[in-house]
Amino acid sequence: MTKQHISWRKSSHSEADGNCVEIARSAADTISVRDSKQAQNSPVLEFSPHEWTAFTQALRSIDS
Repeated sequence: MTKQHISWRKSSHSEADGNCVEIARSAADTISVRDSKQAQNSPVLEFSPHEWTAFTQALRSIDS
């Protein structure tokens, strides 16, 4: 992946062993998601801001 990310971050609710996902916003304003266990070697999913909103709303509706 050639895009530069401002910084990868993970939820404060994540376990200390690092079994979680990380997100980052790129300079191009896309939201990227990766597996923290694989870090630099992880495949990265990329979302536009609109796609990210739809994705997170869909996840929230599963919990309801």
